[in-house]
Amino acid sequence: MHIDIVGMALALAVGAAGSAAEQVLWDFTGSPPATVVQTTDATASASGGRLRVTTGTAEPWPGVALAAPGGKWDLAAFGHIAVDLKNAGTNRVAVSCRADNPGADGTKGCVTGSLALNPGQSGTLRVTIRRSAESRLEGRLFGMRGYPHGPGDSGVVDPKNIVQLLLFVNRPSARHIFEVGAVRAAGAYTPPTAWVTDADPFFPFIDTFGQYKHKEWPGKAHSVPELRMRREQEAKELAADPGPEGWCEYGGWAAGPRQKATGFFRAEKVDGRWWLVDPDGHLFWSHGIDCVRMIDTTPIDERQAWFEAFPGAEPAFKEFLSKGFALKGHYAGKTPECYAFAAANMKRKYGGDWRAAYADTAHRRLRHWGLNTIANWSDSDVFLMRRTPYTDNIGSSRARRIEGSGGYWGKFPDVYDPTFREGIRRSMEGKQGGSASDPWCIGYFSDNEMSWGDDTSLAVAASKSPPDQPAKRQFIADLEAKYGGIGGLNAAWGTEHASWEALRELREAPDPSKARADLVAFYARTAETYFREVRAAIREVAPNQLYLGCRFAWVNEVAAKAAARQCDVVSYNLYRRSIADFEFPGGDKPLIVGEFHFGALDRGMFHTGLVPVENQAARAQAYRDYVLGAARHPLFVGTHWFQWKDEPTTGRVYDEENYQIGFLDVADTPYRETIEASRAAGEAIYLERIGRR
Repeated sequence: MHIDIVGMALALAVGAAGSAAEQVLWDFTGSPPATVVQTTDATASASGGRLRVTTGTAEPWPGVALAAPGGKWDLAAFGHIAVDLKNAGTNRVAVSCRADNPGADGTKGCVTGSLALNPGQSGTLRVTIRRSAESRLEGRLFGMRGYPHGPGDSGVVDPKNIVQLLLFVNRPSARHIFEVGAVRAAGAYTPPTAWVTDADPFFPFIDTFGQYKHKEWPGKAHSVPELRMRREQEAKELAADPGPEGWCEYGGWAAGPRQKATGFFRAEKVDGRWWLVDPDGHLFWSHGIDCVRMIDTTPIDERQAWFEAFPGAEPAFKEFLSKGFALKGHYAGKTPECYAFAAANMKRKYGGDWRAAYADTAHRRLRHWGLNTIANWSDSDVFLMRRTPYTDNIGSSRARRIEGSGGYWGKFPDVYDPTFREGIRRSMEGKQGGSASDPWCIGYFSDNEMSWGDDTSLAVAASKSPPDQPAKRQFIADLEAKYGGIGGLNAAWGTEHASWEALRELREAPDPSKARADLVAFYARTAETYFREVRAAIREVAPNQLYLGCRFAWVNEVAAKAAARQCDVVSYNLYRRSIADFEFPGGDKPLIVGEFHFGALDRGMFHTGLVPVENQAARAQAYRDYVLGAARHPLFVGTHWFQWKDEPTTGRVYDEENYQIGFLDVADTPYRETIEASRAAGEAIYLERIGRR
């Protein structure tokens, strides 16, 4: 169906291609000409400069299509599309925007972005205009999460021929209402530094430092003497400015109101805001970075022609050859030969004793950069120097998995199997003599980005598991305790199971509509058990340190509330533009961000990471906005950037990620724009936290 909306006029483009700051694509104010808006399982009406959209539930993607007046938009000058949105409904909504070329099918010929909003919340949805290259090198690039895309690839468009924008909700189970304000193209497009048409022949395309060979950019390394000169220059900078004024030894707020000193970090609510408190009693907000001196390796098997002057062929740098396990991608399930270009560069730059020299530099850099926390996945030889507060982690990797479960990083641990409790305790016992009872250790994360699914998923997974699965046996024991005979369950679920034993043998999920209450109840028990057991293991070995949660990436309210009951601080990995309006379903509880980042393609890399921006200046601005927005939020007690150094240009072995997400590039050169943003945020955090800036 369609509706005619009078008064929605297209504003004129602002400026010429390449110089336009912004181009309004749709503006729901003004005067005729009238414009047609196509709807799918939705109604739409314009008023007060906004388009109000009410979606139904009959179609998988209800929403509206906004056709380009004149047939197409030429957005070649811009980096992204921005859509002002407001959730005018009573339930949380995730609105998606898709920009289409002719013939787009939802995968090819289109790019999509999304934004989740709570009731009454407003925000700006961004769609990065990813565009294709002229060639795919006939499939000869592989083992990388991102590389130059060719025409017809998924997730890229021709920016000169955008014919429509779709605004929709993905498979909703309830009605949603959202309002659309201005729709515009914004952000000057910065062409990627690395592109497949840069050279012929293209191979080799990686130089001896692990950098893209065929282009130049600010900060690119060219020689070992240059690296050593940069080391000397940076040493002078670090000595001249050791870090923010007004910080105590731990990086706490020395000038702020003093709390009780306990000798360890703790969480405390002060004047309506949650804080960490350092061992000396100073208020502390954790401004940190992950993977300090952790070194990613990249596969070299099947890729010998990719690398010029390969350092692994030199006796002095053979030590950085290794085997690495690949979970995903081209090498999945294999253990290819790999190389650590970043480590070779550190040896070139800092000399034979590079490990010790680099560890000292890392601590001085952190303070100079306005950072006070060495966060997850970092090198213990660095954080156990006890010069910068840090977090540690334990895991359940030794536990038996719930066979019927799934997830991006693997199956969920079976918390009812003895191997779970034993594994967690052994993991924690391994911290004795190290981080356990160390005043510099803030606390412990457990696992990472686990497959929490929806609020029935773990019970469904248990149902689909073998009869000897401990989680399944516990689920059925709970049902037997509730219903008594199997007949009671059959009556409730509308089933015809012959016996409890027959149910144990069955590897099918029950009807979720009839069994939902029991599925949710068992899910809640499982989540509670996970957090309770981990908390107990930490308390047994390190009673004075914090349990920082499991770094949620995908989660539901049941799991989040269980974490709130058992964790001292609840952690999320939140890859988004802002968390200033983040709402936590677990109530009044301190939160910490375990991971976030932004990346761009203007420094010789092939992938931006999970949250793209146009260039390094935009990256720096996004960093400041994110961190200071979190500092103003009463629940957040810190943000930790992922990660210290860029991932390998040709992809890390484990999962092919090759993101431009470091504070440093592969040659150990700091990204000046990001560093300055971090320094500015570090200087401002404490006054920002109390609203005095």
